[in-house]
Amino acid sequence: MLKKIVKQLLPALVALGLIGPLVAAEQAAPVVDEIIHRANQMSYYQGNDGRAQVQMLITDSQGRKRQRSFTILRRDIPRSDAIADLAYLGEQQFYVYFNRPADVNKMVFMVHKKLDGNDDRWLYLPALDLVKRIASTDKRTSFVGSDYFYEDVSGRSLDADHHQLVEVTDDFYVLKHTPKDPGSVEFDHYLMYVHKSSFIPVQTEYFDANGEKYRVARALKVEAIEGHPTVVEASMENLKAGTSTLMRYSRVNYDIGLPEEVFSERFLRSPPTNYLR
Repeated sequence: MLKKIVKQLLPALVALGLIGPLVAAEQAAPVVDEIIHRANQMSYYQGNDGRAQVQMLITDSQGRKRQRSFTILRRDIPRSDAIADLAYLGEQQFYVYFNRPADVNKMVFMVHKKLDGNDDRWLYLPALDLVKRIASTDKRTSFVGSDYFYEDVSGRSLDADHHQLVEVTDDFYVLKHTPKDPGSVEFDHYLMYVHKSSFIPVQTEYFDANGEKYRVARALKVEAIEGHPTVVEASMENLKAGTSTLMRYSRVNYDIGLPEEVFSERFLRSPPTNYLR
């Protein structure tokens, strides 16, 4: 599977000129901090802000399928995506607006990602006209019935884990992440396969206390969009439950000038339609 994903990455990396110049990466691996910082930047911090339309397909253990359709808006603070400006650690704001199916239409999930302390998370339930705060203890629970967790949407804090480079292959840096607070999560550790040229995390495998792999995230397809290598298809699989979730991203845009006010509680009930189109 990993070789297949690497093959699919090549066209986007060639288009962006990322194949070839990182010769040093073939000679000696960067330090662990550099790898995790670049991987986090590629996953969550490209551009100063961004927008994407998402189609989510959830498959249960019996093969039955459900769909979700939503738009993700993201704004970075400070307004820079440069590694030198510590963009991979900056505070962020996320706004996720659902439009399909009917039972989740107009539902909103919003995150204010913090550097110190727990992130602020809200969920607006239109059927009840209720704004619900999501507790920090709920961040590793299912995101709208899918195999993704709330924390997967906005990213896990780099400071939450110990990081170790355990292997360097022809294509990947393999990192082992162990939680600093084991009681706050359901996993014992996870392995991340970071592509050496692009620093895109191509596969992440979660293991329980018995050393059994039970959850796998994959980046399935990457395209060059506005100068950014962008994951446009990804999946999350729960090996124990026999369920999976596929996410396809379309109409992806970067640096669209999202104002801070969009990410306020006022817009939970009154969505910013001009930015959601």
